[in-house]
Amino acid sequence: MFQKIKIPLLTILAVLFIDQFIKIFIKLNYPLGEVGRIGDWCVLHFTENPGMAWGLEFGGTFGKLSLSILRVLACFGGIFYIRYMIKKGEHKGFIFSVSLILAGAMGNILDSIFYGLIFDKGTVFDPYIQDYMPYEGIASFTSNGYTSTLHGCVVDMFYFPIIEGHFPNWVPIWGGEDFIFFRPIFNIADVAISLGVILIIIFQKKFVSNNNANNSNDEVHKLNNEQVKNEN
Repeated sequence: MFQKIKIPLLTILAVLFIDQFIKIFIKLNYPLGEVGRIGDWCVLHFTENPGMAWGLEFGGTFGKLSLSILRVLACFGGIFYIRYMIKKGEHKGFIFSVSLILAGAMGNILDSIFYGLIFDKGTVFDPYIQDYMPYEGIASFTSNGYTSTLHGCVVDMFYFPIIEGHFPNWVPIWGGEDFIFFRPIFNIADVAISLGVILIIIFQKKFVSNNNANNSNDEVHKLNNEQVKNEN
């Protein structure tokens, strides 16, 4: 049984361990803001994201709760889908890719579910200004928490401003303003999701051909069984 679930199990455990280790280390040791940099193109910048991967978000506390619930449902759906793929004998690369996506989703949902309960500081929504308010100082573990379950923010830290500069003054609308070619701040969970999607896009023909071959084999087995029954 372990051999059948080895690929998704090890993939999910590895991504979750690396993702959560980095997030908790950053959260416990640094305030919000820049942590360090390796040149101008590689920056560790600690921020908290109330929304989805790459900075996308829903509005307000209701939006945050809805997003967290959708993430939980998506994770359960992913688990059942991987179980279905294993039974169908899908290509191992396809199972690995979907496992990466599931692991990334699980990594971010852990932040939403537990971080508001186990840390004493975090980014929270202020209903008076209708926006999320950052905090000062360095967070610590606590038994009280800074918000309720499903309302914790996702910890992001990797920032690669590959091209950074200013638009010329003659450029319409954005003339004179700063620009950054790759603006999102992300985490290992986001990387896993993106990598899983990219692998599926690149190797989709190989994955589909493997699935078609399996279906053909199933049809052959069915025909052989029917012939044996008819002969008997």
